[in-house]
Amino acid sequence: MKIIAFGGSPSKNSINKKLATYAAHLFENAEVEILDLNDFQMPLFSVDIEKEIGQHELAKAFLAKIATADILVVSLAENNGNYSAAFKNVFDWCSRITGKIFQEKPMLLMATSPGARGGLSVLEIAKNAFPRYGGNVKATFSLPSFDANFDIENSKISNPELDNQLRAIVNNF
Repeated sequence: MKIIAFGGSPSKNSINKKLATYAAHLFENAEVEILDLNDFQMPLFSVDIEKEIGQHELAKAFLAKIATADILVVSLAENNGNYSAAFKNVFDWCSRITGKIFQEKPMLLMATSPGARGGLSVLEIAKNAFPRYGGNVKATFSLPSFDANFDIENSKISNPELDNQLRAIVNNF
């Protein structure tokens, strides 16, 4: 079983990438590949640029990575209540190649933030939107107050109740 995981942020210290990495490694007997959005930086999508250069090779590469997955583990950063611009740009470029970006792969969809809501706004937006783009969202999880509930040094959720919630989701996946 192959898991492709990524955080929806270009930050090199992305808390969402840390959460996605942790969650992906909870799946037993899985090969895990962590994607970095920085590897898929493209010009800001516009039909004018698309007309000039065609389908961007990095969008094709992102879709090819998704195609190799049996399960997707995605944790979205919340910027002003919505997707990060970096994630949205990858999403936009990929959507011009196929409407089914997530290719009907079973998905664990998550979000976290330093705040008490844990990215719930972006999680709700994605949970409603992703199925239209081939996202087979099997479960969602929000980690509130990242700094208080995640042990960065040991790369794991430090709050036992929240950790047990995520483990139960993974075990029932």
